[in-house]
Amino acid sequence: MELDALMLSRIQFGFTMAFHIIFPAFTIGLAAFLVRLEAQWLWTRNPMYRALYRFWVKAFAVSFGLGVVSGIVMSYQLGTNWSRYSDFTGNVLGPLIQYEVITAFFLEAGFLGIMLFGWDRVGDRLHFLATCMVSLGTLISAFWILSANSWMQTPAGFTIENGRAVATDWWQVIFNPSFPIRYAHMVLGCFLTTAFAVSGMAAWMILRARKEPPAKVAGARVSLSMALWFALIFTPIQIFVGDSHGLAVLKLQPTKLAAIEANWDTQKDMPLLLFAIPNMEAERNDFEIGIPRLGSFILTHDFSGVVPGLKEVTPDKRPPVWPVFYSFRIMVAIGMAMLALSLWSLYLRWKGTLFENRLFLTCAMLMTPSGFGAVIFGWFTAEIGRQPYIVYGQLKTADAHSPLTAQAVTASLIAFIVAYAIIFGFGSYYLAKLLRKGPEPFEPSVPGDEVGRKPKRPLSAVDEQLEPRTV
Repeated sequence: MELDALMLSRIQFGFTMAFHIIFPAFTIGLAAFLVRLEAQWLWTRNPMYRALYRFWVKAFAVSFGLGVVSGIVMSYQLGTNWSRYSDFTGNVLGPLIQYEVITAFFLEAGFLGIMLFGWDRVGDRLHFLATCMVSLGTLISAFWILSANSWMQTPAGFTIENGRAVATDWWQVIFNPSFPIRYAHMVLGCFLTTAFAVSGMAAWMILRARKEPPAKVAGARVSLSMALWFALIFTPIQIFVGDSHGLAVLKLQPTKLAAIEANWDTQKDMPLLLFAIPNMEAERNDFEIGIPRLGSFILTHDFSGVVPGLKEVTPDKRPPVWPVFYSFRIMVAIGMAMLALSLWSLYLRWKGTLFENRLFLTCAMLMTPSGFGAVIFGWFTAEIGRQPYIVYGQLKTADAHSPLTAQAVTASLIAFIVAYAIIFGFGSYYLAKLLRKGPEPFEPSVPGDEVGRKPKRPLSAVDEQLEPRTV
């Protein structure tokens, strides 16, 4: 593979995007988790939930800041490395990105300060409103970004005038054919990313403090329990949504689906390939391991369903098969591991050993990065599977690149790698220190809380079980 300016620019954008996407994937879910913690505190007045909020909001602040900084880089790259793309899509995608700024970013910026620093300066209800608005802002931000990206996958509501895309129907542009299912799939992916990150971090804290009294790990136990309940509920929903997404890809982007399945010839009774080595030159697969007819059933819900092949289009219109084929299977494998861990947690709850099973806690800890991996490999599948187009069926990636030299792109790529390594290194170091310290100590619940109010309801049996008797 020749590393010319085009390929280097693709590598650079892929690197910076893969780095950036892990932060929104975490903060979108973590913002919702913080809303749940604060709502639980307002309802019970159990100070444990307030202590947990104060603990996890620090992780949110670091991740949110890193996400903003790394996201700004993406906008500049579109102008420097992909100017022809910007020229073609600017009239359509420019307003969508602007809507994201004036709705989501302003909403987040307006309430973020109250959320991070205002608990002792404003009333409880106003602070809770701020947390809700920040969480809503992350979802609105994802709405506009996914709308823009989905338009690149399934462009609609536009015409081409003087070599530029011009919107003719903004409703079709925003709610393009693939957007609703892709938005649901991405948001659920973000929530599951947070669920397994929180549960993994909490499991690590419990394992570190196994010799400590239960009071010392009460907060970690609550975090682990809440995160695993969420994972148990939403992992099956995500699998269902992912199946629906696959049906949409079959209808809207059949060539991408053929690459995902490494299916060369249009056929019915297609097997589900568990492993293969795609051979693009020979237009076949080597060393296939598959389950007969299951591929057709999963993709069409019919064991004899017809699945399109890559040979339906000429070689110059096919995406690179092996990265799409393997990325998709890694993503699915991670999803199955999530489901298995969630079901295991349910069994251990029934046995009453959720917090004592060392093997389970170790597996939960190892699953900490699983959500990030699923999001990144899912993104690889979607974006590489769109090739050779940057706007599907309309603009090829090779025609969207700026007239740059390979030396210039190489220099900027090296600079990004060094800068991101430093930034990510410091961010990881701070998060590790935060986790090692754990939630702040808190006083046990009493008939009146720290400001003299009585709890809105008595502590539940679960609250009382987790409530530390000493600090």
